[in-house]
Amino acid sequence: MSGYHNLLERQVRAEASRNRMIFYTIIVLSFIYLSISLLFGDMGLMKYLEMNRTRTSIEKQIVEVHNQNELLRRQLKALKDDPFYREKLAREEYGLSKPDEYIFQYDR
Repeated sequence: MSGYHNLLERQVRAEASRNRMIFYTIIVLSFIYLSISLLFGDMGLMKYLEMNRTRTSIEKQIVEVHNQNELLRRQLKALKDDPFYREKLAREEYGLSKPDEYIFQYDR
């Protein structure tokens, strides 16, 4: 019976070893899957970094557009309120002149 007992003991150890190997394999594969998901998934680290860069870029664009709007508001106010500014703009941008006035343009 001693041989039967040794055979049974070896079978139990082999099955326990196989079960441990399966368990550790599942744990390792789960860890790999979770790591890849956290890094490259739809809500992963790479997507977060990309969205953060996009947000920063859009915030800069918003500031630039805000500054342009403010400049345009000031120019519009000057056009409405300041006759000297209107005259300067008409002369410089459109080459207009008063009657009996000559304009000399030079190439730079």
